[in-house]
Amino acid sequence: MLKPSPPGGRGGGVRPAPGGERYVATNAPLRLMIQVAYRLRREQIAGAPDWIDTETYDMNAKAERPSTTEELHFMLQNLLVDRFKLRFHLEKKEMPMYALTVDKSGPKMEAHQATSAGDPWIDQTLTQVVRMNMTAKFVPMDYFAWRLGLIVDRPVVDRTNLKGGYDFVLNFTRDLPPGIPDGAKLNGEPIDTSGPNIFEALRQQLGLRLDAQKGPVETMVIDHVEKPVEN
Repeated sequence: MLKPSPPGGRGGGVRPAPGGERYVATNAPLRLMIQVAYRLRREQIAGAPDWIDTETYDMNAKAERPSTTEELHFMLQNLLVDRFKLRFHLEKKEMPMYALTVDKSGPKMEAHQATSAGDPWIDQTLTQVVRMNMTAKFVPMDYFAWRLGLIVDRPVVDRTNLKGGYDFVLNFTRDLPPGIPDGAKLNGEPIDTSGPNIFEALRQQLGLRLDAQKGPVETMVIDHVEKPVEN
């Protein structure tokens, strides 16, 4: 099922549903669906008409059988190609980016040891407005780079050369959101902005680095896309 969202909806999300059988979206613009399906930031998508940001959709896509997260991910890609007639090509473009590399001290993560690899996944929680916890299970570095790119201000390119998946926990403090001043209170208590930022936490906790530079980043150039017929 894919249909336009009811008027007046706020927020939006695209995610696999628990149980391994469905991919769901609520009040989601097509650009967000593409970002999730192809693991891109919005500035990595070019050539798109304005409506991919303004028209929103609800989706409940069911797999033919219980599936892994990665299988559901490919199902979402196929749905976008089928229902939106999405056609595109990929290009490398020079743009500001972060290179994810291994720090000189070496990685501080252990490879996933389970006999069955399972699905890559990161649980992400935010407390006190700024305190972020990321708990990873069997996460490859290219997937981790994409997730980091959703947090920082530019795309992240994996240059670690680390193979396989990793389990780890990363805790860091984000910047205060715009409009919230230093010393602001939450539930009567000052917001605690102590602790390492994401750059310090990656180095200290995981043995990784994020270095700002300009370099080649993969981008999607949309050649054709259509609004779907409701089903």
